[in-house]
Amino acid sequence: MTGETFPDDLLQLQERLHRAHAEHRAYLAALPWSVEPLAGWKRGERFSSRGDVPASPGWSDEQKEAVDRMCAEIRELSIAVVDHPHWASVPRDIVVNAGMQLKKQTRLIEAGDVAEAA
Repeated sequence: MTGETFPDDLLQLQERLHRAHAEHRAYLAALPWSVEPLAGWKRGERFSSRGDVPASPGWSDEQKEAVDRMCAEIRELSIAVVDHPHWASVPRDIVVNAGMQLKKQTRLIEAGDVAEAA
């Protein structure tokens, strides 16, 4: 499917959803590997494709609340995109392709892509 035009509010919702996912991934990447405090281990003591695994101090209550807020926002935006009235006008046999086109059309530029474009 090509040439699908989407309403501005749907495009904005999808862009916000992409942004929320990116922020969530970045936030999680900066957190300790375990939500709860756990001891680390040396390669060979337990399976680890990463080698030695350091101890994790766990997440603070503030970090857990931030992750919960981010997940709630992603959930709400996902529902808003899927339940948008526009989808009622899209033929059922092409709705999946239209959804994929919406995602591609609104995909955020990744930080690495920005550096390459400059």
